[in-house]
Amino acid sequence: MTDLRWAAVDHRPFLIGVAGGSSSGKTTVSERLAALAGSAAVALIKLDSYYVDHPELPVEQRAMVNYDHPDAFDWQLLNDHVAALTAGASVPVPVYDYVHHRRGDEVRTIHPARIIVVDGILVLAEPVLRDRFDLKVFVDAEADIRFIRRLRRDMVERGRSADSIIEQYLTTVKPCHEQFIEPSKRYADVIIPHGGRNEAALDVLLARVRELADV
Repeated sequence: MTDLRWAAVDHRPFLIGVAGGSSSGKTTVSERLAALAGSAAVALIKLDSYYVDHPELPVEQRAMVNYDHPDAFDWQLLNDHVAALTAGASVPVPVYDYVHHRRGDEVRTIHPARIIVVDGILVLAEPVLRDRFDLKVFVDAEADIRFIRRLRRDMVERGRSADSIIEQYLTTVKPCHEQFIEPSKRYADVIIPHGGRNEAALDVLLARVRELADV
């Protein structure tokens, strides 16, 4: 595993990929990393911002897109942005509208930082992106826990019905998890079991990031 202090002394960003199933707790891990080190030290990018935009489709058809398949993401743009951040440039990250399944008109400017964290279900499944990471993390959680969390989130935050969430889970989320996400766990340097609330595992990971942020 790459030494974090070497990365800091070498004056290049240390790249961390945080993957895991939908609602596994990976965003909790990523955001805690960012909060610990501070916004000046961490640039946080979320894979969800890079869904391929489909302005040509009516909203009903956009809702039917398989958003858990690798083809749903604009990997070229994401890789370009990570490369630019690594080179010291700021990037305009799209802001995704989950209700209308579209990229919004606004963008969020992400500035280069000592640590770059890329968070998303498939960030360890895409070879070009995966090879950029100095540290690869997989957040693991039981399927029933992930489903319950997703059900609650999509009903409360995205205004969806329980029936539509269950149908999507059975037709795309679960199959894609088994085909693409779960197999990517073998690439991880660190596996955090029991989701983002595993305090013991989080403490170890956070200590490593604190070491880098304090250099």
